[in-house]
Amino acid sequence: MAILIDEQSRFIIQGITGREAVTMTRELLNYGSQVVGGVTPGRKGRDVHGVPVEDTVRAFTEHMHVHGAIVAVPPAFTADAVLEAIEAGIKLIVIVTERVPRRQVAQFVEYAQQEGARIIGPNCLGIISPGKAKMGGIGGAADATHRAFTPGHIGVMSRSGGMTVEIANALTEAGLGQSTAVSIGGDAIIGSTYAELMPLFDADPDTHGIAIYSEPGGPMEAQLADYMRESGSRLPVVAFMAGRFMDAMPGVRFGHAGTIVEGRADTTAEKIARMEAAGIAVADRIEQIPVLLKQRLQA
Repeated sequence: MAILIDEQSRFIIQGITGREAVTMTRELLNYGSQVVGGVTPGRKGRDVHGVPVEDTVRAFTEHMHVHGAIVAVPPAFTADAVLEAIEAGIKLIVIVTERVPRRQVAQFVEYAQQEGARIIGPNCLGIISPGKAKMGGIGGAADATHRAFTPGHIGVMSRSGGMTVEIANALTEAGLGQSTAVSIGGDAIIGSTYAELMPLFDADPDTHGIAIYSEPGGPMEAQLADYMRESGSRLPVVAFMAGRFMDAMPGVRFGHAGTIVEGRADTTAEKIARMEAAGIAVADRIEQIPVLLKQRLQA
């Protein structure tokens, strides 16, 4: 099994005729994902690598079940694209676009929650259930994706798209495949946090452990620690915390928009302490993640 997507998942790409989306479409099709359509207003009747293009999302949802949508439109149009997808009844929306205004993100994330839809991102690479499907640009070309991601029993969540791949590589090299890997996004406000995705992994019998890539800034690690304490999760969790040098540099931004250390609670030392107190093992290096997971899985 997997979470969020599998080989039966059908999805569309909003902004499919954009340069990066055209490349993404080819990569997804080559991996075996079911891309059933694309949306670019004014481009109805065209196709991208054989995928039909329509002007609206409803042109697809009115005559077929569409499991999800990838939003790959410019930042100025992202909110409209997300709202269109939600209103058309799509329940899983992956937003790869960067630099979406924070206020707009807060608004459409709240609307999605009201309508029972789940958002991944913005500013993410997407989702992959190895050997089944991927949704977004995660992993790149199909051959590279197959090398990095292998079917197995470890769930992966990461605030960095690139580090999602690095963690999968480390796990694969250690003989630990992945159930589902999710690039959750690096912005200050995102649709699905670690704690919000953990119940899905907990409910998946094929997920036996969790690997996480974390960064300074924001409350997500504290929320995860609270979840682990309160839920009695069955899953061993191993995290890697990047940017430890930032503890001596308050106010400095580390890579992503969401990694601004505004107070003691946002520091790596505090995050590590909270996670360890909740039973989460924290690795010193990425390559240590598989070692710690194997120890916990055998305990």
